Amino acid sequence: MTKNLIALLLILAALLGALGELHGWLLPTLSWPFTVSREVPFLSCSERLAPYLAVDERVHWFGWLSMLILLLCGLYLLVRRTSSLRLPPKYAKQVEHFRKIRRGYWSLVVFGVIMLLAALDQCLVGKRALFVVYDGNWYSPALTRAVIPGNTFGLTGAEAQAEADYRILKERAGQPGWPDVVIMPLVPYDPTMDAVPFPSDPLVWRDGVLYDVDGETPYNGLACRLYKDGQMHLRQRYRKGLADGSTQGWLRNRREVYSATYKEGKLVSEHYRGPKQVSDFLALTKAGSECKVYYHPAPPLTGNHLLGTNSQGADILAYLYGGLQVNIKAALLYLPVIYFIGLTMGMLMGYFGGKFDLVTQRIIEIISQLPFLFVVMIVSDFVPLQMRGLFLILSLLALFGWMHMTYLVRAATMKEKTRDYVAAAKVMGAGTAHILLRHILPNLRGIVVTLVPFSVASVILALASLDYLGFGLPDSYASWGRLLNDGLSKLSSPWIVSSAFMALVGTLLIVTFIGESIREATDPRRHSYYE
Repeated sequence: MTKNLIALLLILAALLGALGELHGWLLPTLSWPFTVSREVPFLSCSERLAPYLAVDERVHWFGWLSMLILLLCGLYLLVRRTSSLRLPPKYAKQVEHFRKIRRGYWSLVVFGVIMLLAALDQCLVGKRALFVVYDGNWYSPALTRAVIPGNTFGLTGAEAQAEADYRILKERAGQPGWPDVVIMPLVPYDPTMDAVPFPSDPLVWRDGVLYDVDGETPYNGLACRLYKDGQMHLRQRYRKGLADGSTQGWLRNRREVYSATYKEGKLVSEHYRGPKQVSDFLALTKAGSECKVYYHPAPPLTGNHLLGTNSQGADILAYLYGGLQVNIKAALLYLPVIYFIGLTMGMLMGYFGGKFDLVTQRIIEIISQLPFLFVVMIVSDFVPLQMRGLFLILSLLALFGWMHMTYLVRAATMKEKTRDYVAAAKVMGAGTAHILLRHILPNLRGIVVTLVPFSVASVILALASLDYLGFGLPDSYASWGRLLNDGLSKLSSPWIVSSAFMALVGTLLIVTFIGESIREATDPRRHSYYE
């Protein structure tokens, strides 16, 4: 029953992903292969090769190949017998032992929940609304690849052809001329390229004295009056709840037109260089609407930012979520490549031996002596900016990442090829490929399963390290390493570095617990008895 359910889910995912691409939908996770095809030029081709699959004058073959693989995997599970998919008693015993290791089992459960949350993508974190109801029509901007212009929701002027600010639509929903309903994601900010206005908290006026946010302490510091779009109107200094010091004022176009000086709440001097009268300028915002503005980086729990903002004005919680998605996507792309190369080379080295083994070992030794960081620096200097991205960094990591497992696979293959079942297969006329794939490879799964969690940890740590040093991903990607660098350069804002540190260390700790538990569960000494 579980097998058929998984098969149907895989088939459904493949069909939804394909239909979403043809109809311009942007589905969480399912549309990601097509998005990668759009970002990496050689992962798409001309529409002349398959015009019925072209959506925007290109055929994104990587996305279609991913959907085909999902479909074939689902069909394979559907037609296979349940008995053929059962684990052998040896591996079933190892799985049962893994479940008894509580730290590893619960770490795997937590990691599964984290991956599920990451798969929700723009439905959980993003600046686009999930649903908008306007003039009786339903729209879903977050699930649509095309940008919906602002005039669709009644916006005029410069906002008519640009994408609407759905956070503003959410604030004004239900008012005349605005959408009736706007449903935003749980975290209504994009991980990157979404600098938010300065968060603010209202201050309290009582008996002519301005009090802090708690309403008890007379306010000391800068108080501001803001336009409805969050832009600065007036900024005034207060001491002990009274205006004392300089005051500046700006028009909506950010031109400074007003300055004044106060002493113990009394006006000393005033200068105005804008249109109309100074009274008209001061009336642009409501008197008594002073608020405390938190400049970036803003501390946690200010505005709607649970973990605060970084120095670029990005929401830290959304940025951490984006970094998590980048790490998971990197692992999903990186692991198949290095394990395919590592297993292939290791099995060939162990099976053939001789000159092939010696030459391959020398090649591995030469590549391993190359300074990885210098290679990254040289490539970063020579590769054009538009070609830098996740694919380039993963290619460099894969160039060095497959070698560490070849010696383990080589040793295991040399041991397995001396077994009687391999000799029997040779006598029966089995070819080299058949022996390697059908007889030796299944006996290497213990090595693969043990190494995978540590490979995941290594790619996460490598990406964070490169981004911390400034040789990693472009700014369009959220990166825990870049956030850590930002926090260490601004230690006066400890919430930045603590958020990055906890996310990075917590993820690595969970993955390491899983790897150690798998290693312990698959240790043959635990299932061997000596008399």
